[in-house]
Amino acid sequence: MPDSPIWKQIPTGGLEILPGSTSRNLTGAWRTERPVVDFAKCTHCMICWVDCPDACFEVSEEELTGVDLDHCKGCGICAGVCPAKCIVMVSENEFSEAAQ
Repeated sequence: MPDSPIWKQIPTGGLEILPGSTSRNLTGAWRTERPVVDFAKCTHCMICWVDCPDACFEVSEEELTGVDLDHCKGCGICAGVCPAKCIVMVSENEFSEAAQ
């Protein structure tokens, strides 16, 4: 058995060497549900912005202004952490049918 710890023996994988590459990868098509924000109820506490793993919330002058749906994967974390309950997850199928 080698002298080095087992975690050092694991080969490196999944390295991202080009900074900002996630902004070039549009992942919104993976989503089955999208966050819909009721801005009238939003208190702009920014908890959704902090907790979003994909940095999908758009902010201007310290207020939530929108959602970057090109990068949102629809995880629903934002809706779960929102204290004002102004974010709901809507099925992409229902959303597209309502838009038609």
